[in-house]
Amino acid sequence: MTGAEFRATVAGLGDDRSASGEELPELPALLETVRLRLVEEGAEPTPGRVAAALRAQGLLLGDRAVLSVVRALRSELVGAGPLQPLLAAPDVTDVLVNGPEEVWVDRGAGLERADVRFPDEASVRRLAQRLAASAGRRLDDARPWVDARLPDGTRMHAVLPPVVVGSPCLSLRVVRHRAFTLPELRRAGTLPPGGERVLRAVLAARLSFLVTGGTGSGKSTLLASLLGLVGPRERVVLVEDSAELRPSHPHVVRLETRPANQEGAGRVTLRDLVRQALRMRPDRLVVGEVRGAEVTELLAALNTGHEGGCGTLHANAAGDVPARLEALGGTAGLPRAALHSQLAAALALVLHLVRDRESGRRRLAEIQLLEQGPRGLVRTVPAARWGRDGFVREDGWTRLARLCARGGGGAL
Repeated sequence: MTGAEFRATVAGLGDDRSASGEELPELPALLETVRLRLVEEGAEPTPGRVAAALRAQGLLLGDRAVLSVVRALRSELVGAGPLQPLLAAPDVTDVLVNGPEEVWVDRGAGLERADVRFPDEASVRRLAQRLAASAGRRLDDARPWVDARLPDGTRMHAVLPPVVVGSPCLSLRVVRHRAFTLPELRRAGTLPPGGERVLRAVLAARLSFLVTGGTGSGKSTLLASLLGLVGPRERVVLVEDSAELRPSHPHVVRLETRPANQEGAGRVTLRDLVRQALRMRPDRLVVGEVRGAEVTELLAALNTGHEGGCGTLHANAAGDVPARLEALGGTAGLPRAALHSQLAAALALVLHLVRDRESGRRRLAEIQLLEQGPRGLVRTVPAARWGRDGFVREDGWTRLARLCARGGGGAL
């Protein structure tokens, strides 16, 4: 709420004065005064308590004005404050705050400026710190950044000055509480016509795969949709750095990493969780994002009878996947030859997503198979690429169809 909107609600008044005839203070100062008083008393911002706090400041406001202050305070103290309506919108995937007057949203077609403003940089900082505290994390001058999951599942990242120049920056990734279905993705333009049939065959054949693409290309969205196709009698064990996947499946176990506490103890890594997941009888082992040394445990697991495993991986192109995995394996001390040998036996294909620069639309650009060459190194072979009328078949299509049929996925 802006100061002008607040003044417009003052009961029975047409100017900037309270019922006692005093000049009304600016809204940010008024809210801060009332908020501090309620914090000292440990009280909730109810209308009665807000009215009492206002009276203590010598302000006698009408009922509508008091309720306006209550709404503004609840916005400050509960949820994501002025960003809450944006996060609640069904089409918003990301909310980005670069400064008090720079709030951006992504509704699936690229970034656009939102009609939301903060009074000042201090308001942005307070919101970021409050959200971090709600996730059990610390955000202050000693620890000027945080990456956390909020209680409602929203992924949050915040950075404070002087690490970021100017205003505190806040990035919020909205997590859908219901996964998209494949027909919904087709209607949204993520899948080409007939693309559902190919993906259903891949899942039914229990082929192991990676969903790849750049940041914001829809990797987690597609993976969650695909996991909903897994048979209801199968046990799906998810391992994630931040719990984002919400597949529509009756038997899902979710494991999430944990940072170290202030004493530097208690950290739980993705690598730790992959090891634990292997002891939990998974029918499908899923790593939300392969980003480090856990790639060795994942490849080892998929080579020991855990068919149908999957995950996501940041990659600019499907052809870059072997090199990306090779680099990640190197961080764990896995020799190049050993990684390529395990990779050839563990993963069957790559589903690569892109985001169109002009429209901002996310789409499944291509499907490529992983194939071991004569020198033992794995390379990708194009099997299908995006087409307006459906997937266009490439050199690897025949082999993909054979893998699906052999695994019980049916004919493509």
